[in-house]
Amino acid sequence: MHKQAKPSGAGQGGFRQAQAWLHTWCGLWFSWLLFAVFLTGTLAVFEDPITHWMTPEHHAEEAAAARADGPGPSGPTGSMHQRLAWGLAYMQQQHPGASMWELWPADAQGAGELRVYWLDAQGEYAEAQLDPRTGEALPQASHPPLRQTLGGHHFVNFHYELHAGQVGLWIVGIAALAMLVALVSGVITHRRIFKDFFTFRPGKGQRSWLDAHNAVAVLTLPFQLMIAYTGIALSGLTFMPAGIAAYFRAGQDGTRAFQAALNEPGKPVRSGQAMEVPDLEPLVLRGQALIGQPVRAVVIDHPGDAAARIGVYGWNDADSVRQRLSPTSGMAMFSAATGSLQQVRLPGAVDGGTPSLVQSVLGGLHMVTFGGLALKWVYFVCGLAGSAMMATGAILFVVKRRAKHMGEFGSATTAVYRLIEGLNVAAIAGLAVACVGFLWGNRLVPLGLAHRDGRELGVFFGTWALALLHAWMRPPPAAWREQLAALALLCVFLPVLNFLTTGDHLPAHMLEGDWESAAVELFVLATGIAAACVWLRLRLRRVPQPKPRRTATVPVDGVSANAMPSRVRPEGGT
Repeated sequence: MHKQAKPSGAGQGGFRQAQAWLHTWCGLWFSWLLFAVFLTGTLAVFEDPITHWMTPEHHAEEAAAARADGPGPSGPTGSMHQRLAWGLAYMQQQHPGASMWELWPADAQGAGELRVYWLDAQGEYAEAQLDPRTGEALPQASHPPLRQTLGGHHFVNFHYELHAGQVGLWIVGIAALAMLVALVSGVITHRRIFKDFFTFRPGKGQRSWLDAHNAVAVLTLPFQLMIAYTGIALSGLTFMPAGIAAYFRAGQDGTRAFQAALNEPGKPVRSGQAMEVPDLEPLVLRGQALIGQPVRAVVIDHPGDAAARIGVYGWNDADSVRQRLSPTSGMAMFSAATGSLQQVRLPGAVDGGTPSLVQSVLGGLHMVTFGGLALKWVYFVCGLAGSAMMATGAILFVVKRRAKHMGEFGSATTAVYRLIEGLNVAAIAGLAVACVGFLWGNRLVPLGLAHRDGRELGVFFGTWALALLHAWMRPPPAAWREQLAALALLCVFLPVLNFLTTGDHLPAHMLEGDWESAAVELFVLATGIAAACVWLRLRLRRVPQPKPRRTATVPVDGVSANAMPSRVRPEGGT
């Protein structure tokens, strides 16, 4: 009797094998997107240093401010009472019809800049800087604008919505759900996952890739579960909008109404009765006492109306923020007409009760708004390890099935696996090239171009598209080597480009104490060196090893003795 062929696929071998099938294929089809989302999210941890490096014109301004102990003119400046009066007078003279005024009278020490903000006719923020000695508006030329760039926020935006708005948010959310499925099914599949964490066998091909995949997966498993879950939870209202639609109505209008209710609880409606804004200093002093923080901003809603309200917001102390899961500052809200207290929010609390607090805590966990620099580095290292887990998983799939696939796609199986190999190259090496290309674009795109930040973004996506095209045109081994070589060159020569275009260089950053810029360039250099090492290893592997020479044979009647069966070889034959 002929043995019945074993079924293949998800139904083979019971529950554990079904989970292995789910882990393999769910992980594969989403691994490229998840790698991109995870890597850019890892870089987004240091959004501010990247933005700092990408705005070099700001460095000289900061250095001058540090030397002068403040960006404004030297000499005595106005008291808090005088600063508030100057800010209020400027707004009353220049922008009496604005729906909102916002005064930033001083820094946490009661000195520093005096800035004012307002909402213009289009509902957009506008600002001006006033002289803290006289209250006069400073000319715009005294603080030149920075180069137009998305900076590190490019990585933040790509991480959660792929620069594609609501559609991108949905795509990333579905990928996060697939990530949870792959993580859980992976834990079920690997019986010895924790034992395998301590096992690594280099130079063993498929076995080595599996060991690396298991090691980084176990190392970062709690972190990855937390990141995937909190990311989905933060966008939960987008994925489940029925509650918003039922209460606020469907569509963009309902979403805006919901956001206004969430962020501006109890905002009054204009009464139509005119009333001058009262003296702000007594309310500021009361607010500071209630929240226990120095004043950061004074916000006046509906100025000039009897229904106006005045909010006093505090400065967050850096040490206290690191100890709180919610990064909110203190706030005290007063009625402009009566001076009565309407609302108080202590530092670390949130408006909206427990649900809003839970969302704020989840947001703090996902975006590492607490814990300071040390926790940011923990997130960064775990993010790199998680990215490595996804990369090794995608490579392992190809290594395992390159010659031993089961014809899953019929006659198209070979073409599908060739496509997967090309996507691996473009998604892993190509994305890294595109990220460094984005930094090159920041230095090479001319400063005077309109929509310059869009041109930088075009460099990122254009470089990535070229990497994808190259990965499909070249054989996979050659594509890996060439893209890694391009990555190494772009990384190593980025500091040279920075010096040629801005005059800044790494030793100067260190001597000036500009460790944000120095850290960006040092990390890029380290990435370039790592890429060069991997490129060199791949290049050495492709060099054919000399074959051992065969022992000479004695021909017998014109036929080699080695070619003859042993039973007919003459005695003494070699």
